[in-house]
Amino acid sequence: MAIDAAVTKPGGPGGKLDDIETARERAEGASNDGGIQFEDGFSWKVVAGAFFVGLIMMPGAIYLGLVAGASLGQASQWVTIVLFSEVARRSFMPLKKQEIYCIYYMAGALTYTGFSAGLPGISGGPFGSFIALQYLMQAPAMANVAPYLTTRGWIAPPLGSNAYIHRLFFDSAWALPVVILICNQIFDRMKWMGLGFILFRITSDVERLPFPMAPIAASGATALSEANTKEESWRWRIFSVGSIIGLVWGFFYLAIPIFTGVVMAKPVTLFPIPFIDLVPSTERSMPTALVGYNPDLGVLMMGFILPFQIVLGAIISSIMFQVIGNPILHAHGFFPDWRPGSTTIPTQIALNFDFWMSFGIGIQLAIAAVGLASVAKALFFSNKSTEKFQRASLTTINKARGDFPWIAAIGAWLCATCFYVMLNHKLVPEFPIFIIIFYGLVWTPLNSYISARMVGLTGSPVTFPFLNQAVVLKSGYSHPDIWFAPLPLNDYGGQAQKFREIELTGTKFTSIVKLELLMLPLILITSFLYWGFLWHTTDIPSAQFPFAQKMWPLSAVQSSIWTQINAVGGKGAWVLKALKPSLIAYGGLFGLVLYFITVLLKWPLLFYYGFMGGINNIPHNTVPTFIGAMLSRYYFAKRLGRERWQMYAPVVIAGFACGTGLVAMFGIALALIAKTINYLPF
Repeated sequence: MAIDAAVTKPGGPGGKLDDIETARERAEGASNDGGIQFEDGFSWKVVAGAFFVGLIMMPGAIYLGLVAGASLGQASQWVTIVLFSEVARRSFMPLKKQEIYCIYYMAGALTYTGFSAGLPGISGGPFGSFIALQYLMQAPAMANVAPYLTTRGWIAPPLGSNAYIHRLFFDSAWALPVVILICNQIFDRMKWMGLGFILFRITSDVERLPFPMAPIAASGATALSEANTKEESWRWRIFSVGSIIGLVWGFFYLAIPIFTGVVMAKPVTLFPIPFIDLVPSTERSMPTALVGYNPDLGVLMMGFILPFQIVLGAIISSIMFQVIGNPILHAHGFFPDWRPGSTTIPTQIALNFDFWMSFGIGIQLAIAAVGLASVAKALFFSNKSTEKFQRASLTTINKARGDFPWIAAIGAWLCATCFYVMLNHKLVPEFPIFIIIFYGLVWTPLNSYISARMVGLTGSPVTFPFLNQAVVLKSGYSHPDIWFAPLPLNDYGGQAQKFREIELTGTKFTSIVKLELLMLPLILITSFLYWGFLWHTTDIPSAQFPFAQKMWPLSAVQSSIWTQINAVGGKGAWVLKALKPSLIAYGGLFGLVLYFITVLLKWPLLFYYGFMGGINNIPHNTVPTFIGAMLSRYYFAKRLGRERWQMYAPVVIAGFACGTGLVAMFGIALALIAKTINYLPF
């Protein structure tokens, strides 16, 4: 097996980390020329940008979600910073890259809603969750449980309340839910900033993980800021090339289907969305094999920046287990819930329930054990490391970077977590409090560390599906209100990458604290005003919002099923059936054995993590990413030079995301105009 061992230097424990250090150096070199100079990104320009996002972009995000079911997502971020940076430049007040990143950071808050009751197409601030709740409590599908839920007082107003009749947020029945929502907004920020910062210090400063996806946002902000200088640097030129590629690709891949879906009975899709599904075609020769291909150019381009060993390990394990292994397991009777004729998604669901979910949990536990051992070694034996691998200490504070004291970070997370424990015990007093404590103080930090480590190595987090459902069923709690409680069951692993992005842009961490303090009241107020006005003027959903009118009833049925699986005589046994302790144990043993084999044979450690991450990853995504990695390694790197291409790749992808976002927004605008005209009486 060719594993590119050339990047791994022999020589004991230090050699096993060389590939990670090399990937780290590549990531740092891709976004910076020399050392990072930190500056405060919070300024009056950013404040103006915040009001632009809250007052101008938010209503568009709300309306787009209700009408077309689409989220502005990254499109909102790139469109906002491109437009605002151009306005600032023409006003002779060009933005620094720190200011551009702060605006990029703020625009991402548009897509955040919080708890949306499982209803799709809701974005535009936290009060969108109340719109979801008001519909869900009045939906026919929820008739069995809604009376109980609304009498609790803290979920939604009672049925028949004036809040529903007059469609008002200004009603005393909303008082307690609003107080809980505001508290959640405050303490959620304390949790993710506190624990996220500690995870960043461990995975980035101590373990020196590369975070391969972080340079994308950093490179985009740097390129846009350099466009304001008289002598445009290579970043702006490469960013522009990526933008043109994104514009062309986005036109054919997104804009045509979006617009034709409005004016025609069936949208025209030149490329299958979300992927080319070959599972039915290969069913006879390889039953249960997950075969397909994702034609999205963005997935292929991810291979440009991910470490090659990660991508190589992922495609080997993906094909080995999901294409070759699944038919073998099927022949031995491991997939009783699979039905012939299924496409990729139902096949994957059945296979996960029968085998891969339990086996995957074991693998993630093995990764957690390996990660914890690595952290302990780095923390307690850093003084024995060579100068190259010298690790930072958590007690070291980088004042130039705007670091928080680690005690303060842990204190903020601990204080917020204890608040959630007490709040949940007050809201659902019959639910075992030890489970709430375990969620907040044990599982959330452990799971967040596992996820942060995988994000730092591979760019992708890990998930443990249906964990809460299984725990609730095992607890014996039979009331539906538990599914609406703000349980402290979170994954903050992605926040470690967020801090890494902030660091690469040279933005002080204190800038983000100031930004959050500004955004909190602004997002709450604008979300309250826009959602309240829209709901008061018309029913949601209604004929004015075709996506919500069509899709929300279906989602309400699904929510009804989920909220009753723990009821006496409910149908929750299938969740417990999906968790098999023996398979969890085998998965954990497999992960640990493979790790020791990797160490023994001196394989790159990144290959191990890529292999583990690819076991339950469908080839639809791993194959195009591998093609991108091969193009990067054997074409672009040789043609342009390895070091130059390593700097170019993140900037190209950032420009690609910007171009795709711009053309997607253009297609969405045309679709909204067409939908508006369709409802005119002439």
